[in-house]
This record gives sequence, C-alpha cells and structure tokens, in this order.
Amino acid sequence: MELTETPAIEQLETFPNPRPGREFAIEIVCPEFTSVCPKTGQPDFGTITFTYTPGETCVELKSLKLYLQRFRNQGIFYEQVTNRLLDDFVAACKPVRCKVVSVWTPRGGISTTVTCVHEANEQPV
Repeated sequence: MELTETPAIEQLETFPNPRPGREFAIEIVCPEFTSVCPKTGQPDFGTITFTYTPGETCVELKSLKLYLQRFRNQGIFYEQVTNRLLDDFVAACKPVRCKVVSVWTPRGGISTTVTCVHEANEQPV
C-alpha cells in the first residue's frame, strides 16, 4: 500500500449476514487509528469503535483494517473523520443501525470523544 493512497468506500468488503432475520450487535474496536491534525500537522492517535446491527451484510475485517490504515497521512479533524467513517461504513454494508465512537489521545491536557449514530429508518436532514 502506498502511503499516499486515500481511503475509499470501495475498499470495504462485505459478506452475507449469517443469521438474517435475527438482530444481533457486532462491536469492532480499532485501538491503533492514526491520522494527522490538519491545523498543526501533528499525528493524532485514537481508538475507533464500530457497533452495528447488520442488515443483509457484515463488514469483512481485513478490508476494514486496510481502509482505516489509509487515514494515517490524511489531514482531517476528529469530527470529520468520525462522521466519514460512519458514512462510508453505512454506504458499504447498509446496517440496521450503527454507532461509531472515536476516543482520541489527550493533547495539551484535553481529551476528545466523538460519537456518530445511524438508524436505517431515519430520514436524512
């Protein structure tokens, strides 16, 4: 993988839900997420947690890992990246519901947590 490659929805692979018709939750914790602060150029380190109820498909973990690694050199604010992760995840696997939480390593004595939620039956604003 080239360090200059940008993240793309097409990288996220899926597989058929093994138990369609049953609601269950999947939690994926990614404790080594990195990106770059677009203001300072300094690296940002965070833990990203995806919690979702699959619809027809589930996300394939290796493809998710490779997708997340592409953010390593992206200049992007916490709020923007968390919303982007949710949007791309929902577009790829169309879950019934999904929550993405990003917890960022403190910088200058301030820690940040960003939470984004999607419900399949919600109407866009």
